[in-house]
Amino acid sequence: MLVAQRLSAFGMKVIAYDPYVQAGRAAQLGVRLVSLDDLMADADFVTVHLPKTAETTGLISDAQLARCKPTAIVVNAARGGIVDEHALHLALKEGRIAGAGLDVFTSEPCTDSPLFEFDNVVATPHLGASTDEAQEKAGIAVARSVRLALSGELVPDAVNVQGGVIAEDVRPGIPLTERLGRIFTALAGEVAEQLDVEVRGEITQHDVRVLELAALKGVFTDIVEESVSYVNAPLLAMERGMAVRLVTEAESADHRNLVTVRGTLRDGTQVSVSGTLIGIHQRERLVAINDYDVDLEPTDHLAFFTYQDRPGMVGAIGNLLGDADINIGGMQVARDRQGGLALVALSVDSAIPSTVLESIGAEMQAQLVRYVDLQ
Repeated sequence: MLVAQRLSAFGMKVIAYDPYVQAGRAAQLGVRLVSLDDLMADADFVTVHLPKTAETTGLISDAQLARCKPTAIVVNAARGGIVDEHALHLALKEGRIAGAGLDVFTSEPCTDSPLFEFDNVVATPHLGASTDEAQEKAGIAVARSVRLALSGELVPDAVNVQGGVIAEDVRPGIPLTERLGRIFTALAGEVAEQLDVEVRGEITQHDVRVLELAALKGVFTDIVEESVSYVNAPLLAMERGMAVRLVTEAESADHRNLVTVRGTLRDGTQVSVSGTLIGIHQRERLVAINDYDVDLEPTDHLAFFTYQDRPGMVGAIGNLLGDADINIGGMQVARDRQGGLALVALSVDSAIPSTVLESIGAEMQAQLVRYVDLQ
């Protein structure tokens, strides 16, 4: 990634071969993905950035070097053996490539090699990032990962997190989706049999599997005794027989990006909550609860009521909360039709005691009373 950024800054066209990177992520870096054969044939500079595995050992072989331009330069600063050293020696000797840069070798430390005979080969000892600066940065990275893990947040580089490569455009949606999961559980009042995490809009050009993990973490956070993480959330779903599905669509009708957590309960009832991020500051907004359109910031304290639409209900809620010295931060009223079933969604500045919730429900003759504490 760093090489791509630096080369792009010099106006160079960057192509890459990586079967594990999505085209959207490559495009974000200004990189065009091609086959290995095409890369070797087209590149002026071939740089290697791979771990050494059974799959990658000898990847740059005599057959691949034969595809190179005679002006091409091969650089291997990854691991020795990925570039076949015998094949590289022949290519240099026969003038089939213009030069090579190496700081890794099949056998290390390397004190003697036929490759050292060429003036157009630059060879240095394998540092393996073992500089004072690299060690300091590695220590800081480890400390940050430990802090994230201890606070229950996502550790992006954890080997046992199944969220894939997390693009910068996806990161702001992670806490939003986790909140949507918690709100979903509060609205559902039980564990869903089927859970769909629907992601729509521009964000879907990236790998969004991490949003499925975020939704599951939110779904289980308030209903299990054990600590819920991005690692064990899928296991909790599996243990409870919950079928989980990630649904992505490139188009979003009303929002640049939209995340919906939708579930089917035991009796067939569907519950859904949708959210998005708005503005340059990426502010979180709830935009739909079930079939009702809303516009509400998902603050720490939320309440939801459904009731038969009639005059005086909003005032009744305000009076009862005011009597309990609870301030309303935001309120949305939505209904399916005049006189039909209505929804009130509100955010408040402090927790609502159960006695106050019961009083509001009784006054409204509410069909649904739900409170969510997101602190």
